[in-house]
Amino acid sequence: MSPYLLEAYIVLVGLVILMLEAFVPAIRKDSLGILAIGGLVFGLVLLFVAQAPAHPENNAEMARFYSFDSAAIFYKGFAIVCTILVLLLAIDYKGILAKFTENPGSQEGTGEYYALPVFACAGMMWMASAKDLISIFVALELVTITFYILVAFMRRNVGSLEAGVKYLILGALSTGILVYGVAWIYGTTGTTDLALIGEKLKELDSTTPALFGLSLILLSLAFKVGAVPMQLWIPDVYQGAPTPTTAFLSVGSKAAGFAIALRILEPFVQEGSPVQQQTIFILLILAGLTILYGNLAAIPQSNFKRLLAYSSVAHAGFILLAIAAWNEGSGNSLSSVQVVGFYLATYLIMTMGIFFALVTVRNATGSEEIAAFDGLGKRSPALALAITVLLSALAGLPLTAGFYGKFFAFQLAIDAGLWTGVILGFIGVAAGFYYYLKVVRAMYWRTSDDTTAIEISPFSRYTIGTLTVLTILLGFYPDPILWLLGA
Repeated sequence: MSPYLLEAYIVLVGLVILMLEAFVPAIRKDSLGILAIGGLVFGLVLLFVAQAPAHPENNAEMARFYSFDSAAIFYKGFAIVCTILVLLLAIDYKGILAKFTENPGSQEGTGEYYALPVFACAGMMWMASAKDLISIFVALELVTITFYILVAFMRRNVGSLEAGVKYLILGALSTGILVYGVAWIYGTTGTTDLALIGEKLKELDSTTPALFGLSLILLSLAFKVGAVPMQLWIPDVYQGAPTPTTAFLSVGSKAAGFAIALRILEPFVQEGSPVQQQTIFILLILAGLTILYGNLAAIPQSNFKRLLAYSSVAHAGFILLAIAAWNEGSGNSLSSVQVVGFYLATYLIMTMGIFFALVTVRNATGSEEIAAFDGLGKRSPALALAITVLLSALAGLPLTAGFYGKFFAFQLAIDAGLWTGVILGFIGVAAGFYYYLKVVRAMYWRTSDDTTAIEISPFSRYTIGTLTVLTILLGFYPDPILWLLGA
């Protein structure tokens, strides 16, 4: 099967869901989510049977804009799995979606919500394969425009509308900055083809214009991945948006942003590039500031979604640290590309598990404050244990999947001699243990006036259980993910 058809199939699934929405009864809109999940599962199967063209020269124009290498396959699979989990989360969240859309007594206004993540998934898959600045921009805008709608979907909720406006304004600003940066790169090198930019850089008399263009692009990508200095939108948008959208932004959008960041940065940081040291210096500054800001700002938070928002910023900083310590990889060490992929894969497992737990608690208590977790150890011991494991993994506790992501990032930074980044990283890890375990303290050391058992839906029960088990297993045996990354 031609890989070019993968995204076309995903878009077709989204269109089918959107058309069927008009005919599905208002009380059964969640069936669209199940149908979308089935379509994406089949898309995952197609991904593994798709093969790169044997003679790409026969379709040279497409080959210039579209890559189907191992990194593209990994991030396409990542996008599909993430979207499946988001749709499962949306089905559990349907009661709250209905309450703040059309009719609280039915699912009349929720049908479109199951189609939009599918379109975003197609955009993320195109981003994973994009190898030209123009195709990157087009794919990026498909994802961003879809998120504009997803963030503000609960139109009867003031917080969701406020989040949508903030995301729209800053998203439009970042898009303008990206286009301006692409224009500078094109004006300096004469091409938007990433495969040629590296060679063109070596022919320049002055690399300052190219560095300026790259700085603008990095500024725009910082918005997409939630890094300093474009991180200010994250807390309010994460808190106000529907929780499945927040999860999608935290994991899927971030991964797609880093996927294209790696492709854009490669010509600038590879061995022999005339701007390698300057680019690494810029990345190190961004990484250090992002780690510090995300972790320190999370400490005083009392709302769990805002805590996860700042946590997301902090994790972006650790990933940037791995990129700043650029390593092509060898037989004895992982490359920066592989470390970023591994970090994002484990982050997907841990973070999606936490968001499923948050929706369960939100459905039971009507609150997303950390105080809603008070006494959870007695009300639902199994759920409290799963949350403890997942939060410990996010903090980087050894023998969990989260430990290896941070360990590999620190290992690259130490090998590259980025000691400032390492020191700031350790400060961030220490702060992370404090604010993550603050939630654990609420579950086991505080009491709640409500002592009734929390009901967990079948979807959430099996998903949280599976993701928790994977978090533990990958802490002992991370090789499956490393194998997927070719390490």
